[in-house]
Amino acid sequence: QVQLVESGGGSVRAGGSLRLSCAASGFWGSPYCMGWFRQIQGKGREEIGRIESDGRRSLSDAVQGRFTISMDAAKYILYLEMNSLKVDDTAMYFCAFTGNPWRCQAREFDYWGQGTQVTVSS
Repeated sequence: QVQLVESGGGSVRAGGSLRLSCAASGFWGSPYCMGWFRQIQGKGREEIGRIESDGRRSLSDAVQGRFTISMDAAKYILYLEMNSLKVDDTAMYFCAFTGNPWRCQAREFDYWGQGTQVTVSS
């Protein structure tokens, strides 16, 4: 059973930065695909980006240039570096995992963390 634990959320002023972490356990080797999502209260879930075990990564247009997704592959820790935060970035942030490359491409993940709240104030 894969377990994902996010951390690093909090409250920050607009223009500030945060780094989210997602520690994964319960699997090893490859292939794998991990991603970051966010959900604003009352709205649907939005994919921010994902990274695959072969090194491929993607980032949504909404955060391109401000956010960076990376991974410590040796420790299975996924990161989301968030800079120039805006009030609109306020959301619950989740990490997700799948061991199936095709499900990754379909943006279908099998395991989810409990989420970490990010609140950006003006």
